[in-house]
Order: sequence, then structure tokens, then C-alpha cells
Amino acid sequence: MNHSMRDYVSIFVIIFTAVLIATAGSQYGFTFNGYPILFICMVTSFIIHWLLFIPSYIAKTEKFFDISGTVAYVVVLGVSAYFTNQVSGGDLGLRSIITIILILVWALRLGIFLFVRVLKAGEDRRFRDVKKNFSKFLVWWTLSALWVFLTTVNALTMIINNANYHNDIYCYFGMLLWIIGFLIELTADEQKRKFKSKPENKDRFINIGLWSISRHPNYFGEILLWVGMAVITLPTLKGWQYVTLISPIFIYFLLTRMSGVNLLEDYAEKKWGGSDDYENYKSKTPTLVPFFKSW
Repeated sequence: MNHSMRDYVSIFVIIFTAVLIATAGSQYGFTFNGYPILFICMVTSFIIHWLLFIPSYIAKTEKFFDISGTVAYVVVLGVSAYFTNQVSGGDLGLRSIITIILILVWALRLGIFLFVRVLKAGEDRRFRDVKKNFSKFLVWWTLSALWVFLTTVNALTMIINNANYHNDIYCYFGMLLWIIGFLIELTADEQKRKFKSKPENKDRFINIGLWSISRHPNYFGEILLWVGMAVITLPTLKGWQYVTLISPIFIYFLLTRMSGVNLLEDYAEKKWGGSDDYENYKSKTPTLVPFFKSW
């Protein structure tokens, strides 16, 4: 069993970050038996991931990594709704119900898509070496727990506040952004799935559909939908709860600097770099935001 002190320091930093954000988001929020409900949600995300990490490490498989995140999303939302309902003495507001439905639709769609994809591919190359190392593999699962919590933390804060639906522009505009982002992500994933399913496209990069205006349209769609979610929650936040608006910022940096765009760009450069077709595609197509070359 391989261990690295640096990995355990990373795990500590991840947990400490989650605790700080949960502390800020818990201001003015409901508590259950003296414990802030937002803290309960945070702990739930980590416990689910750590429990599922154990059999995954023993089997040396990453196939359940993404679907574990989906399970955590569903459970954390259920926990927030259940405890809020118990302590508030009333039903959840319409705004909270809409938020829960939107996140569940996104999480279930993406989780199932990624699970099926890794089963067909046989592996996720990100974990080819990592899954053999206990502490490094644990870092990934702990980071996924943070991912689940921080992506939803401002939505969870709103749900726990149980703010009433006020028929305001923030809700409508946020929902519009969310729907556009969701459709972009869904369409991009489906276009790539169909492209890669054709034998003649083996070892070729996709440059059609949404992929002709962005090299990573699926990530752009995901970032946009979480920006929309932040807009929906914005008028319901109070005091230190505004710190929870870190959600879309965290998603942007994670997808562009850590586990998304940068890794795929490196992979593409190694595989197609130097070829005329790819270099032409890269020079003309924005990395992330359609029609904005510098993005």
C-alpha cells in the first residue's frame, strides 16, 4: 500500500476548505439538534465518497468514481430537503423545489452518461496509475466529495434558508442560463458520443457541431448552468452566505485548471499536435467560450 504525506496534506486542505465554506454558509441557516444542516450535508458527501472508495481501491477500479458523485448529489439534496422540512415546520418553497429538480436532472443525466462511457471504454485514463496508489486515489475521491459539496453549496444554502418564491427576475434569468448551459452540455456530449461511435472516426478529433466553435463546449455548458444556479440563489442569501457563491468560480477553476481542459489539451497535443488539421483547428477554435478566441 503506497502512501504520500503530501497526499494527506492535500486531503486535509480539501476538508479544511469545505469546513470554512460550510461555516460561512451556515450563518442564519437552520440547525438540526444543534448541528447546522449545511454541515450535515458536507459531512454526508465525504462519508459517501470514502465508503465507496474502499471497495474501489480494493478492486483497483475507477469505474464507480463518477456514479459515486451522482449518488452523493442525490443523497445530499435529500438530506438538505428532509432536515429543512423537519425544522422549518412547513413545506419547501417553490424556489427550493425547482432548484432540487434542476440539480437532480443534471446529476442523473451526467452521472449515467459518464458511467456508461467508462464501462464501454474499459477505463478512465486519468486513473491508470493513480488507482494503484492508496493515498493518491483517496485524494481523487476526497476531491470529488468537495466537488459535490462546493458545486451545490449555494443551492443547498438557499434550500436550507427555505426562501419563498418571489416571482423575481433572478429566478427567471438564472433558470434561462441553466437551461441553455444544460442543453449545450447535453448536445456536446451526444455529438461526441455519436462521432466516436463511428469506426471511421477512430483516433480522430471531433471538430463538428458545437465542437467547431469551442474545443470544450461540454465544459462551457456546465460552467454556464452553475452560473445560472448562482443567479437563482443570489437574492436569498444573507451575510456570510454570499461566500457560497464560490460555487461557479470553483467549477471554472477545477474544469479549466485541474481535471478538465488542461488535461485534455495536453492529451490532444501529444496525440495530434503537429498535424496540419489539428493545428488549424486549434488556431481557429476558442478553447472554452464559443466565438471568444482568448477564452
